[in-house]
Amino acid sequence: MNRYPVWKYTILVIVLLVGVLYTLPNFFGEAPAVQVSSAKTAVAVDADVQQRVQEALQAAGITPDFVELQGHSVRARFDTPDTQLKAKDAIEKALVPDAGNASYIVALNLVSRSPTWLKALHANPMYLGLDLRGGVHFMLQVDMQAALTKKAESYAGDIRGLLRDQGIRHGGVSREGQNIDIRVRDEATLTAARNAIARSLTDLQLSSRPEDGADSAGGGFRLRAFIKPEATRLVQEQALKQNIVTLHNRINELGVAEPVIQQQGQDRIVVQLPGVQDTAKAKDILGRTATLEVRMVDESTEARSAASGRVPLPLGSERYPERNGQPVIVKKQVVLTGENLTDAQPGFDSQTQEPTVNLTLDAKGARIFRDVTRENVGKRMAIVLFEKGQGEVVTAPVIRSEIGGGRVQISGSMSTDEAHDTALLLRAGSLAAPMEIIEEFTIGPTLGADNIERGIHSVVWGLVAIALFMCCYYQLFGLFSSIALTVNVLLLVAVLSMLQATLTLPGIAAMALAIGVAIDSNVLINERIREELRSGISAQAAIHTGYERAWATIVDSNVTTLIAGLALLTFGSGPVRGFAVVHCIGILTSMLSAVLFSRALVNLWYGRQKKLKSLAIGQVWKPEADSAVVNINQSA
Repeated sequence: MNRYPVWKYTILVIVLLVGVLYTLPNFFGEAPAVQVSSAKTAVAVDADVQQRVQEALQAAGITPDFVELQGHSVRARFDTPDTQLKAKDAIEKALVPDAGNASYIVALNLVSRSPTWLKALHANPMYLGLDLRGGVHFMLQVDMQAALTKKAESYAGDIRGLLRDQGIRHGGVSREGQNIDIRVRDEATLTAARNAIARSLTDLQLSSRPEDGADSAGGGFRLRAFIKPEATRLVQEQALKQNIVTLHNRINELGVAEPVIQQQGQDRIVVQLPGVQDTAKAKDILGRTATLEVRMVDESTEARSAASGRVPLPLGSERYPERNGQPVIVKKQVVLTGENLTDAQPGFDSQTQEPTVNLTLDAKGARIFRDVTRENVGKRMAIVLFEKGQGEVVTAPVIRSEIGGGRVQISGSMSTDEAHDTALLLRAGSLAAPMEIIEEFTIGPTLGADNIERGIHSVVWGLVAIALFMCCYYQLFGLFSSIALTVNVLLLVAVLSMLQATLTLPGIAAMALAIGVAIDSNVLINERIREELRSGISAQAAIHTGYERAWATIVDSNVTTLIAGLALLTFGSGPVRGFAVVHCIGILTSMLSAVLFSRALVNLWYGRQKKLKSLAIGQVWKPEADSAVVNINQSA
């Protein structure tokens, strides 16, 4: 009745061993390290670089725990942060003698202390959140007005093309803020332009009025277009989403494990980078808002005069400097943006051997670029790079012939490092709107270690307190319940490690809560067994019936709790989601450990005792004898 077959015990032992194996890496902690990676695509990090790092450390009298080549980087691990800083200086002197033309990036990092045999089995520790590992926190403010202005400028270009294609003559299309003004001569042209724009650009709302100074004889009309409120909200949402994706790409270039990038409010983004010690480098990469725009150079007489500063800029043009300082007057109309860019790689010109950036455009961008270059042969095209709000003309070559195929090469007075940095930023993606860092703080590793210690103490002492109570109240069955509870914590940590989840302080709180919730199942089972003993059935039958009848109640209670956890996981964000993940996994592991592992222990201890007369389950209070029933007859 209360015996498990051998195969069940075998499965439970295997599960327990796997749990121990994947839990172990979390006990070794992290050690300070120095990471060497490539700063240029043409420079490889290989065994030769590993040898140079070892020689540099040996020359400086520093003994590392190990120096290993992992992926595309070399990592050297040390005992203390002081040794780590000395090693960083020694490696930089050996590998980066010229800071202005660096071929390698030498950065501080943290690596696991897990032994090699665990790494070979792909047993890795959980990622630790910012509050446990230390790192840097940024809050970025997105300039939504700039996104709307950029969208309005795009619509202005679309309107120009639309009116040209339909042969509607107009007096000019200009943008004032987020409003687009179209000047027409008569009412018939006004009606034609209104109908054409309303059919093709449904996100625009239109209004018209006579031009200032116009009379009844005819002085022209002004058609004003502006983005509808619902389209405005959509532009803002898309700008925020695109910026979040771009930030993910840029942080991937930094090699940060498990970053937290999430929306906060309508126009803010929170970025948390756990384990990052070189905060200046992270801030520099995140703060650089590089976007690419292709525009035509204004070669009119007014533009040439404006370039010298003698006259104001022509309407619809802007002035940007080249890398040599010479001003270039470009048209406001944007031909292409970084959104049409699929790849950017540094390289060298095959003829001049100058550093270049080779761009690859998507199908839409390639088609537009082919049409523009075909229609503007002999004219200059400017490629403008915007970074930190400042525009700079990277190059402004003359279009010699039609350029098709979607491959563009830009070159200019740039060094190899500048070409590499430009390609990295463009490859990471363009921002839909500029961003500004409005909040920044750093959590040191010491504070993170203190949070870990306090969190572990809360879980351990909670487990000890529950185990003492269970052993005192339920005796041997309490000991079985305590062992099952320990297995529950072991499996919970193992699953989180296998999933490579990020553990935060709310996650530790959920782990402590899971211990309290998990013991409820054992209490239900033990009390059910006591109830069966009170009814007078045998001890073996009480064990069997107690587990069978308690199972339905355990499932009901855990499913309802799981629903609440799934709601937190679905609608929550940030720390709430971290809490919900640990909470949901803890419920599932508690059902496994409370029923299967505790039942296995009970069966192993009592299952072979055929003449079992009593159970060590604490005091079984039997009900008192029923009192006599007195019937009182009442006469009518």
